[in-house]
Amino acid sequence: MNWRRLIPGRKALLANRWLQWLAPWLDHPKLWHWSRRGVAMGVALGVFFGLLVPLAQIPVTAAAAIVLRANLPVAAASTLITNPLTFAPLYYSAYRLGGWVIGEIAIPAEDAAATSWPEEDKSALQRIKALGKPLLVGLSIMACLAGVMTYLLVDIIWRWRTRKRWRSRGKEC
Repeated sequence: MNWRRLIPGRKALLANRWLQWLAPWLDHPKLWHWSRRGVAMGVALGVFFGLLVPLAQIPVTAAAAIVLRANLPVAAASTLITNPLTFAPLYYSAYRLGGWVIGEIAIPAEDAAATSWPEEDKSALQRIKALGKPLLVGLSIMACLAGVMTYLLVDIIWRWRTRKRWRSRGKEC
């Protein structure tokens, strides 16, 4: 399947009235070019920011893609690694990883239920605060590893397919 035809092109985006003010930045040809480096960087950026930033992933990823001259459509699409189906397992795994790395766990729910009403709010705030540090550490580790791994994976697959095509061309002659 040709994925390129599903993604809006540069002209379609620049013609959008909501995006016209971004035209000076979106008009760079490398942002739309399907090259090994550009696509690999785009996927890596999308996965990195898709895991690390819970809100406004696509604008943050698009800004990074513009600065680093990565493929913009691929970068934006790659942020969808976190979606309603994957959000809970990814964030739970990140919390567990972060808790394991820093040696912290959240306050158990049983302790919060045993307290009285005014202290229950305090306990809930403490539990949320306790979730923050392990979750942030886990998300940071997962985002960095996943970003590097996806870059390398796309790069390796791209090189392999290119070699395969060249070999098949050589056999046809």
